Amino acid sequence: MKIPYLGKAKAFPLQIVLIVPFLIQIFAAVSLVGYLSFKNGQRAVNDLAGQLMDRTSDVVDEHLKSHLSVPQTLNQINADAIRRGILDVRDRQTLGKYFWDQMQAYDLTYIGIGLTTGEGLGVARYDGKTITIDDWTAKIPNNTSTYATDNQGNRTQVNARWTWNNFSESWYTQSIAAGKPIWGKIVTINTPTGPYITASASRPIYDSQNRLLGMIATDIHLLKLGDFLRSLDVSQSGEVFLLERDGTLVASSATEKPFTIVNQNIQRLRAIDSSNPMIQNIAKHLQTFNGFASITKDTDFQLEVQGKRHFIDVVPWRDKYGLDWLVVVSVPENVFMAQINANTHTTIALCFGALLLASVMGVFTSHWIVRPILRLNWASEAMASGNLDQKVETSGIRELNTLSKSFNHMAGQLHESFTALEKSKEELEERVEERTTELKNTLGELQRTQSQVIQSEKMSSLGQLVAGVAHEINNPVNFIHGNLAHVQEYTQDLLSLMQLYQQYNPYPAAEIQTVTEDIDLEFLQEDLPKMLSSMRVGTDRIRQIVLSLRNFSRIDEAEFKRVDIHEGIDSTLMILQHRLKAKPEQPEIEVIKDYGIVPLVECYAGQLNQVFMNILVNAIDALEENNSKLTYQEIKENPSQLKIRTSVVHSTWLEVAIADNGIGISKEFQQRVFDPFFTTKPIGKGTGMGMSISYQIITEKHGGKLECFSTPGKGTEFIIQIPLQLNV
Repeated sequence: MKIPYLGKAKAFPLQIVLIVPFLIQIFAAVSLVGYLSFKNGQRAVNDLAGQLMDRTSDVVDEHLKSHLSVPQTLNQINADAIRRGILDVRDRQTLGKYFWDQMQAYDLTYIGIGLTTGEGLGVARYDGKTITIDDWTAKIPNNTSTYATDNQGNRTQVNARWTWNNFSESWYTQSIAAGKPIWGKIVTINTPTGPYITASASRPIYDSQNRLLGMIATDIHLLKLGDFLRSLDVSQSGEVFLLERDGTLVASSATEKPFTIVNQNIQRLRAIDSSNPMIQNIAKHLQTFNGFASITKDTDFQLEVQGKRHFIDVVPWRDKYGLDWLVVVSVPENVFMAQINANTHTTIALCFGALLLASVMGVFTSHWIVRPILRLNWASEAMASGNLDQKVETSGIRELNTLSKSFNHMAGQLHESFTALEKSKEELEERVEERTTELKNTLGELQRTQSQVIQSEKMSSLGQLVAGVAHEINNPVNFIHGNLAHVQEYTQDLLSLMQLYQQYNPYPAAEIQTVTEDIDLEFLQEDLPKMLSSMRVGTDRIRQIVLSLRNFSRIDEAEFKRVDIHEGIDSTLMILQHRLKAKPEQPEIEVIKDYGIVPLVECYAGQLNQVFMNILVNAIDALEENNSKLTYQEIKENPSQLKIRTSVVHSTWLEVAIADNGIGISKEFQQRVFDPFFTTKPIGKGTGMGMSISYQIITEKHGGKLECFSTPGKGTEFIIQIPLQLNV
C-alpha cells in the first residue's frame, strides 16, 4: 500500500515533547507563584503602610484634640468665673495668683486678660520653667511691669518695664471683633530666654449684666507638638508634620524648628523652604493639587524622593474654633520591603532547584515511557509498508500494555477491514455523486428564492415610497385645483366689472389712464383667462400622475382583489412616460392600445403591476438598443412602437399581449429568458431576476401562463394569461 505524501513537517523526538512542556509548565508555575508572592507582598506592604499611616493620623488627631482643647476649656472656665463675679478683673493681685496657680496645673505658655479700659494682666512661662507676671495700666509709655514670682505666686521684684497697648495688638482686637471664642494667628516671639512659637486661644469676657469687659487669652507652646511628633514610632523612619493652609509649618518630627531667625527677626518657615528634603518634596507635590487649600479629604499617594519611594497620607484637621491644618504622615517603602526582597530571593532559588529536579525526573520518566512507544512506532511503520504480520511485546506500564494488546488485535482485523473498505468505496462514490447533484439543485433553488425575496422587498419599499409621495402631492394639488374654479369665476367677475366701468366711464382720470397703460390692461384682460386655463390643465395633469402613482403603489399589497386591469397598465405607462416621450437623440416611442371589453379581474394587483413594469421596461430597453444602431432618418421611417392588447379568451381567462418592434430575441435566448440571473443586458444594467420573478408571479401566484414569442430583427411579444377569478 502506498502512503500518501503529507508534505514536510518539522518533527521533534518524543523525549523532548515529554520533557520540554513539563519543564515549561513547572517553570511557569513557580515563576507565577514567585511573581504573585512578590505582588501579594507589595499589596501587603501597601495595606500595612496605609494602616500604619491611618493609625498615626488617628494618634495625632487624638493628641491635637486633647492638647488644643485645654486653652479653650480654661478660657471658658475663667470667663464663666468672671461673669459670675467669682473673679474680679479689677483685683489684679488676686487675679495674678489665680492665673499663676493655673500655670502650675497646666502645661501652658501664657494666660492673660486685656480690658476695655486699656489695663491688663498676664502670667507667662516663656522658657518652660520660670513663671513671671506682666501687669500693665492704661497710661503709656512704660506702662507694663514684668515681675518675678516666688513659689507661692507672690511678686518679688520688677525684672523689666516696657510699653503695651491692648488696642493695637491683634490678639486683643481679633477676639473682640469676632465676639466668640477663636484661635488667633500663630505668632513667633523673641524673648530673653530665646524664640518660641505659640498659638493663642482667646474669647470675649462679660460681667453679670452681659457688658463687655475685654478678652481673655491662653497661649500654648507649639514646639511641644514637635516633641510629641518625634515620639511617634513612625518618626524613627518617616516624617510627620503639621501645615497651615498657606503651606507654613506648624510642627514637625524633624529636628529643625518651624521658624528661622534672620537679622534678629523671627520668621515662620514655609514647608517648601524646609531643609528637610522629605518635607520640602511633599510640600511641592501638594502644591500641584491646586494649592494646600484644595485638600478637603483624606489623600493618599506615593512619592519618590532621593531614589526611594515613600507612602504619603494627608489628612485635613479642623476644630470648631477656627484651626484648619493638614496632618502629613510619610513612611519609606524600604522599611517594609526588606523581608519581602529576601523572600523573593528564596523563591527564585527554589524555582531553579525545582526546575533542575524536574529536568532529571523528566529525562528518566520520558525514557521509561518512550521505549514501548518506539516499539509500537516500528510495528506501525512495518504495517504501513504492507507487512501486516506484526506483534508488539507488552511493557510494565498498564496503559501502554493495554495499547499493545489493542495494536495486536487491530493488526488481525486490519486485513478484513481493507477488504470491506474496498467494497464500500464504490457505494460511497455513487452516494456522494447523488448527494452532490441534490445539493446543486437545492443551492440553485435557494439562490433563486433569495433573489426573489430581495426583489420583492425592494418593490414593496418602492410601492410604499410611491404611495407616500402620491399622498403628500395629492393634498396640495387638490387644494389648488379645487380653488382654480373659484379664482376663474372671481376673475371673470372682476373683468366684467372692469368692462362695465370702462363702458360708463370711458374717460378716466389721467392718473388712472397712466396706470392702465403701464400695466397694459387690455393685454391683461385677454391673457389672464388663458393663464388660469393653462393652470387648470397643469393641475389636471398632476392629478392624473398622482392617480397613476397611487394605482401603481398597489405593489406593496399582498391580498388579492377585483381591479380594472386597464387602470394598472395605464398607471405603469404613466410612470414610464419619461422614457416614452421624445428626446434629442431619438423620436417618441408610440404606444398603441388595443383594449378589449374586460371585466374586473381578481388578482394580486401590486404584483401584476410589477409584471407589467418588468415587461414594458425590457421592451423600452430593446427599442432604445435598436435605435442606437439606426440613423435618425431610419428611426423616423420605421418608428418605435409598443402595442398593448387585452381580451377575454374562453370567457374565463384574461389575455394581455405586449409587443415591441425592437431587435428581438434569438431562439437560443428565448428558451432561457425566464431563467434566474439570465440577462442579455450589459453588466450593471440588469440583474436577470425581473423576468424570472414575473414568471413566478403569473404561473405560481395566479395559476396562469407567461409566454415569449420573438423574431430576431422584427420584435418580441409577451403574452400573459390569467383566470378572471382567482381560486385562493
